Amino acid sequence: MTERKTKEISATRILRKTHERIIKNFMDILILAELRKKYTISGPGLITFFHEKSGILISPGIVYSVLYALERKGLTEGMWNGRKRVYKLTDKGEETINIILNVKEKILRFVATLL
Repeated sequence: MTERKTKEISATRILRKTHERIIKNFMDILILAELRKKYTISGPGLITFFHEKSGILISPGIVYSVLYALERKGLTEGMWNGRKRVYKLTDKGEETINIILNVKEKILRFVATLL
């Protein structure tokens, strides 16, 4: 394998790991943003969403722990829909994600200053 090919593989691996970290670290915001677009979504629906959007398969344990934390904070509400549990935004959750999305550019500039 050539040195250039090795560097490309390494860069690809680093980028993929970075994407995974971003998704995992900002999953609460990503879930709130997705719920803002849809009325309800289930845990498996979120796993599928993340996989289709990024190509990264997130474990159910990670997704459900974030969903439960959002519910405990009053940002989402879980309810049973047949045999599956689905989640929707509460008024507090909608207000929170709207504020975050309204200051998105400021957040991006802040991260850019840190890099």
